[in-house]
Amino acid sequence: MAQNLQVMTKQSKEAGIITVLMLRLEQERLPMALDIMAKVDRGERLGDWDIVFLEKVCIDARRTRSLLDGHHEYDVLVMSMIHLYTMITDKALENERQTQTNAYTH
Repeated sequence: MAQNLQVMTKQSKEAGIITVLMLRLEQERLPMALDIMAKVDRGERLGDWDIVFLEKVCIDARRTRSLLDGHHEYDVLVMSMIHLYTMITDKALENERQTQTNAYTH
């Protein structure tokens, strides 16, 4: 009986953490990531706050990866977010290179 209660408590705790993560993604992370994507799509460089945000997302992803490993219903969402952050960083790097090239040619 006590073991069943521990399992239920662990599952309830995981469900609560996942709920908070999904709310954070919906209300904070995704809107900010889309804003940054629009910025780099316009050819702009990342600002300090953009870089801090992306670093924080990476750190948080490492911390929560083991939690989501057992919840395959989130696999597509996780992969989509990884793809978005990869596109942001790739485009930001391209913008940095372009800025440096322009600086050298002018």
